[in-house]
Amino acid sequence: MTTTTTANASRETAAGHVERDVPVFRPDVTADEALRMLGGRRYASIGDLAICDGSGLIGLVTIEDLLAAERHRVLADLMDPDPPTVGPGADQEVAAWEMIHRGESSLAVVDDAGTFLGLVPPARMLGVLLREHEEDLRRLGGFLHDTARARLSSREPIRQRLVHRVPWLVVGLLGAMASAVLLRGFEPRLSDRVELAFFIPGIVYLAGAVGTQTETLVVRGLSVGVSVGSTVRSELVTGALIALLLATAVFPFAVGLSGAAAVASVVSLAVLASCATATLIGIALPRGLTAIGQDPAFGSGPLVSIVQDLFSITVYVLLAIALL
Repeated sequence: MTTTTTANASRETAAGHVERDVPVFRPDVTADEALRMLGGRRYASIGDLAICDGSGLIGLVTIEDLLAAERHRVLADLMDPDPPTVGPGADQEVAAWEMIHRGESSLAVVDDAGTFLGLVPPARMLGVLLREHEEDLRRLGGFLHDTARARLSSREPIRQRLVHRVPWLVVGLLGAMASAVLLRGFEPRLSDRVELAFFIPGIVYLAGAVGTQTETLVVRGLSVGVSVGSTVRSELVTGALIALLLATAVFPFAVGLSGAAAVASVVSLAVLASCATATLIGIALPRGLTAIGQDPAFGSGPLVSIVQDLFSITVYVLLAIALL
């Protein structure tokens, strides 16, 4: 694991993109001599010539300047004496920024002692910029952190879409059946206080909406590498405050519709408990799916919905039995 991590880290730095097979000349070599020395040999990159005094880099000469120069001119007169350079451990984004903002076609990599290690050619930096651009777009769009997985989910054939989605929806269907059985057991109390039935859809919807908001934030955070732990406290506090506001707002409406303060109290307490708990469920289920290697984009929605619905109905039923 350590070797893999180190390899991945090196690809994220200038050292992972440096090309060592580049033309290197002394500063006193003439343009004519340099052209003759370049002839008949293939380099990995020839956009720039590295001008070195011993092992230390002192400048760069572009191939365009070399071809246009008078043949007797020495490379010391043609070179950029202050070329853009980075250390081998420099982040690849920093390296790309340095190359572009200095207007150079190559970027020199030197170590702490000033020893020339090679050049990063323009094609490598274009690849870095493309990958970083795609990563930024994924962050803005809230796609999955794993690009290949996200693309597969978006482009997979109908059969695979069904395989990935239907099992979770079957779980939701079983949950819906369970909620129907639960309400059937509550039928005698509903027959005595039929007004209790008026508020079931609203309680279930509010709790589901709060849970869905949290679930969306968590899934989006997981897609861009944000740890769930960093958002738990703030999201739980937010969910509790939202639950309190909704419970307070629904009380006068429930009094007016049912004509009974006791029923309104049951409704408000059910909204408070369901919405406050919805935040916890919206955090726990996506994180759990990710931990077992399942895509939270498919399973979180159905699971959060049905678990929250069952909990909301159960809480409402128990409160009604206890308080009415």
